Amino acid sequence: MTDQEALSQSLTTQARICAAMGSPFSAGLLERAAEDAVRGGPVSRILAQWSGAPLMALLKDGVPLRWLGATHDLALSGEDPEVRAAWPVPGRPNADEAAWKAVSAAMEVRPERFVAFVGHEPQTNETRRSACLLGGFLAAAGAAGLPLRTWELGASAGLNQLWDRYRYDLGPGGVWGDAGASVRIDTEWRGPPAPLHGAAEVMARSACDRAPVDVTDPLAVRRLRAYVWADQFDRLARLDAAVDLARKAGVQVEAADALAFVQDHVALEEGRLTVIYHSIFWQYLPAQTQRGLEQAIAELGARASAKAPLAWLRMEPKPDNLAEIEVRLTLWPPGEDRRLARCDPHGRWVEWEASA
Repeated sequence: MTDQEALSQSLTTQARICAAMGSPFSAGLLERAAEDAVRGGPVSRILAQWSGAPLMALLKDGVPLRWLGATHDLALSGEDPEVRAAWPVPGRPNADEAAWKAVSAAMEVRPERFVAFVGHEPQTNETRRSACLLGGFLAAAGAAGLPLRTWELGASAGLNQLWDRYRYDLGPGGVWGDAGASVRIDTEWRGPPAPLHGAAEVMARSACDRAPVDVTDPLAVRRLRAYVWADQFDRLARLDAAVDLARKAGVQVEAADALAFVQDHVALEEGRLTVIYHSIFWQYLPAQTQRGLEQAIAELGARASAKAPLAWLRMEPKPDNLAEIEVRLTLWPPGEDRRLARCDPHGRWVEWEASA
C-alpha cells in the first residue's frame, strides 16, 4: 500500500464512522478528501508529516479528524467567506459538495493554516458522555453513602467536572438533575433503569489534562467547537451551554500528566468518597503509563476503608475491541470491579446492564 493509499483509506474509514454516527456532511467531505489524497492532491501535502504511517497509526493519531477539524475551524473563523457560506446551517445540513469546492480552493491558497492546525493533537470535550457516567457516579455514591470528591483525568476543558449540574433525560431510564439547568442532556436509554433515585453531593472537584483547554480563551473554545462535526447542531449548542456554565463556575484543569497527577495529588479523605474517573482517554496513553496508573490506583484502593472509600469510574473501549465502549466501576473496599453498561462513544445511547 502506498503512502497516498494508506492516507486515503484512513479518510474513508473515518467517513464511514461519521456516516454511522449521524454526520453525513462530515462523511461526504472526508470521502472527497480521500479521493484527493490518493491523487496526491493538497490533502496529502497538508498531511505530509504522516507520510509512510500505516493505516492504524493514522487512525490512532486522529489524522482524518485533524483534517476535518481544520476545515471546520476555518469556517468558524470567518476568515474565508466562501468556506463560511458553504458550511452547514440548520435547514441546510448537508452541503458537502459546495463545501469541498471552497475547502479545496482554501487548501491551495492557504496550506500553512491547515498544516498549523493539524500539527496539534485533537482536543475534544463531549459533554454528553456525562450521561454514560451518571449511573456510575450514583451507584458509587449510593454504595458509599458519603459526599464525593472527584478527580478527572484527561479532562480537556473540564466540562464533565460539572456532570452533577446538568439535567438528564434518559427517556425510559428516567430524569435526573435540576429541571432549570442550562445544560440539558438526552440519550437513548436501553436496558433496566439506572439508580436515579440516589443523590450525589460533590464537595470538591479537581482535574488534569496534558494540554487543558482554557474556557476563557475564545480561540481555545473555537478549537473545541471545530472538533464537533459541523452538521450536528445539537452537539454544538450543548457544548456552548456547557462552556458558558464552566466559565461562570470557574472550572479549573491543571496542566499535568495523569500518572503524576494521581501520584502527587489524589488522596483519600475520611468522610468522603474519592472518585477517579475518565472517558475515552485510556486508549491514547502509552502502555507504560497505563500500567503505572493501574498500580497507583490499586495502591490507593489498598488503603481505602469504609470511612474513606475509593471509586474508579471509566468509560473506555474494551482493550480487545475498540469499537465497544463500556462503563466500568471499581469500588474499594472491597475492590470489586463491575461492568455497568455499554454505550455510544458520543453518549447517544446507553445500555445499562441488569447485573449492575
